[in-house]
Amino acid sequence: MFQVRPNVDAATLFGQGKVEEIKQLVEALAADVVIIDNDLTPTQQRNIESVVGTRVIDRTQLILDIFASRARTAEGRLQVELAQLKYLLPRLTGQGAALSRLGGGIGTRGPGETKLETDRRRIGVRISKLEKDLERVRRGRALHRTKRDSVPVPTVSLAGYTNAGKSTLFNRLTSAAVLADAKMFATLDPTVRPITLPSRRRILLSDTVGFIRNLPTTLVQAFRATLEEVAEAALILHVVDVSSDDAHVHVAEVLRILAEIGASETPQILVLNKCDRLDGTDAEADAKVLAVRLLSDAGHETPLPAVLVSGLTGAGLDRLFVQIDAILQFDSVETVTFRIPLSDGASLALLHERGRVLKEDYDGEVCLVRVEAPESLRLRLRRYVAGVARASQWSHQPGDGLAEPVENSVNK
Repeated sequence: MFQVRPNVDAATLFGQGKVEEIKQLVEALAADVVIIDNDLTPTQQRNIESVVGTRVIDRTQLILDIFASRARTAEGRLQVELAQLKYLLPRLTGQGAALSRLGGGIGTRGPGETKLETDRRRIGVRISKLEKDLERVRRGRALHRTKRDSVPVPTVSLAGYTNAGKSTLFNRLTSAAVLADAKMFATLDPTVRPITLPSRRRILLSDTVGFIRNLPTTLVQAFRATLEEVAEAALILHVVDVSSDDAHVHVAEVLRILAEIGASETPQILVLNKCDRLDGTDAEADAKVLAVRLLSDAGHETPLPAVLVSGLTGAGLDRLFVQIDAILQFDSVETVTFRIPLSDGASLALLHERGRVLKEDYDGEVCLVRVEAPESLRLRLRRYVAGVARASQWSHQPGDGLAEPVENSVNK
């Protein structure tokens, strides 16, 4: 049912006539719950329930119920319980002195602490404990990020509206087994996996909880530790269900939430997912046109690089990797020559794994390898990098790109 009215009714949100109409519909359908797509005050919720005679939940409580059914890890359960208790606290009802308890000692002849007051006190204590537990989780995540930052392996976070296909794309990119389902908030806890870019540089890809319009404030506070994974990322892959008619609305909402958590200045790539549902031929041209249209409809004037992909079929992932490689400014790649002893097979294998080998030659007990290597690899094998002094002892053939050893110049 829908209603359009100039002002919200303070007592029942809709007005008494509409509430009576809802009551009749509940009786006709034998409904056991009424869900209202608005936030209700405790008074409005009680007044509507007293008239319709069945359970009434609002938008926030529905989202909390969905979150509770999705929580699997200890952290997820802590976050959901904290949000639920903060929502429940102002909605507690009691029966005054009828359920009061007399306290011991002088001056307690009158009504003692009521059951309502006891419940409120216990919930307050529980909220305080949960907040401390989540603060420890937050400090632990900050410590993990600090350790990750000590090595040149940046984190790239997937963000987007719920059910945009983030987990499916995450599984396709990382070969992980994260739950991917066409359900709201199927992913609550962030999952991090390493992937290798075309330049052979490594990054950490993080899958996070999906966003939704009018996300309750209690959820933003409870999931602060999770959302910080997005805020601290070096790059955000903003995943959009390009086949949805409300894609521009979803883009606007995600951009708003990113600004709210302090991630508006983080570089973004607009990942236009589910392109397998579109009839397009030129993926690059279509991506630019769709991105401009979506951002314009969302009221976002700053252009963003865009890529059309399909997490289901894997189409466009090569272009996405190239785009990530071009935007991330870390672990610079340079072409260098390594002199690796043949006895050190582990270093040779590492060069082939982490670098792009251009040419390889052998002389005696040394392998000469010309490699496009990231800075982290050059630092790790810096003892084998051919220096200026050594370079003068090597004769070059035009166009080979690799110094050839002269007689007796092998340096063990």
